[in-house]
Amino acid sequence: MERKLLLLGMLRNHSMYGYQINELIDAHLGTSVHLTKPTAYRFLNQMAEKAWITFAEEKEGNRPTRRVYSILPAGETAFQKMLRESLADFSPTASHGTIGIAFLDALPFKEALSLLQKRRNRIEEILKILTVDEEHAGGFGYVIMHQIQHLKAELVWLDEVVEHQGEISSNNH
Repeated sequence: MERKLLLLGMLRNHSMYGYQINELIDAHLGTSVHLTKPTAYRFLNQMAEKAWITFAEEKEGNRPTRRVYSILPAGETAFQKMLRESLADFSPTASHGTIGIAFLDALPFKEALSLLQKRRNRIEEILKILTVDEEHAGGFGYVIMHQIQHLKAELVWLDEVVEHQGEISSNNH
């Protein structure tokens, strides 16, 4: 539902072609939204079949034909319904990459520490990318702020894990 809500919401602002939609998601929401290009096109086709959106084919010069998508009244109705459901609901987000933490003690301490530092560096890289868009206007700015807060919390948690592992390691020697 969330990904369809995103696509419909983007089309509410103005008509867009698929590549444009994917580029905007990748550029501004890529760390918050997991939506591959094939999945986006599949959802766009499904929504066109439901008459939530329509498309016109457009050809520019020697470029391949592209579809320009626009929202229809039924799509606006679906958008409003999904928006209300989304705002009223909460589902914890899946935290990818945390299962490995459960088996951290299966590695030598120094190796585990090195790997966790790489993880920390990656989180900091993502934070730097997101802070460029921190001033993004409107609701998308809230999504970016939300992701930034999650990443900052991830860094605090990761530091606590490293500290705890250090205590365990020093107690075992």
